[in-house]
Amino acid sequence: MLLHNLNKLFIRDLNRVKNEIEAYQEESNLWLIDQAIKNSGGNLCLHLIGNLNTFIGVGLSKTDYIRKRDLEFSSKGIPRAELIAQLEETMVVVEASLTNLSPDQLSANFPIEIWDKPTEMEFTLLHLLTHLNYHLGQINYHRRMLDKFPH
Repeated sequence: MLLHNLNKLFIRDLNRVKNEIEAYQEESNLWLIDQAIKNSGGNLCLHLIGNLNTFIGVGLSKTDYIRKRDLEFSSKGIPRAELIAQLEETMVVVEASLTNLSPDQLSANFPIEIWDKPTEMEFTLLHLLTHLNYHLGQINYHRRMLDKFPH
């Protein structure tokens, strides 16, 4: 039951990220920053894609994804359509990974050490979901604050 619900929540919230990216009035506004807002919506989107593909894709499904974390925050001007395509690919990876996870795996430790020590699978998946939601909120805030002004 937990895996089914986690899967539904990850997909729901990745769709919400996708909706936020689509909702920017001007595509270029995805990459704006301001004095108090250091990460653009586009960079936060890239960060979520990298995070989930690394920990869920590589960690659970043994995909060959190679994370370039520094580029998640330094890349600029990636077309909206490409961000959306990457989000949709990430949804496929997350859904397949969680669908194929066995109850035995769920009760084991997460296969990648994130915080320099083993952590339980359930705890790590819940952390990844709350991390997704934290940045989803930041993207929403970024869009509402910086997308309303012509730049």
